[in-house]
Amino acid sequence: MSLIEVGPEQVELVVGGRGALAPRVRLFDLSRADEYEASFAVEAVADGVRARLEAVTVTVWDNLDEFFDNLARDFRGWEGERVWVNNHLVVTATFGSGGHVYLSWTLRSGFFPEDWKCTVTNVVEAGEGMTTLAADVREFLGQE
Repeated sequence: MSLIEVGPEQVELVVGGRGALAPRVRLFDLSRADEYEASFAVEAVADGVRARLEAVTVTVWDNLDEFFDNLARDFRGWEGERVWVNNHLVVTATFGSGGHVYLSWTLRSGFFPEDWKCTVTNVVEAGEGMTTLAADVREFLGQE
């Protein structure tokens, strides 16, 4: 994962492996409606499939940064799934063997059966990897 500066005070966050076929998720084009609400685009790429949402809106009450902070804090693991849900984005985290966190990012165009959805899964090291990702998510969302 990496936080990439793409312009003056504008960064994007890329989560996932390197290379053309590596699964990855990119958060970018953050804009703020006010101090409580932000919107950003999300793109997921894996196995030759690319899905994109132009606007995922989050508020300070959605606690996306807190979700990642809690995953980083629990580097020794947990049972079951932890899920963060938004209207068009769902992030599911499971702790796996070898101290890795499996992050599944589901982009969905709506809530009806005929709407599309795409899920991409990344593997992140539970200790330093999740700590870095949590800090990167916080910085991405904290852009002015």
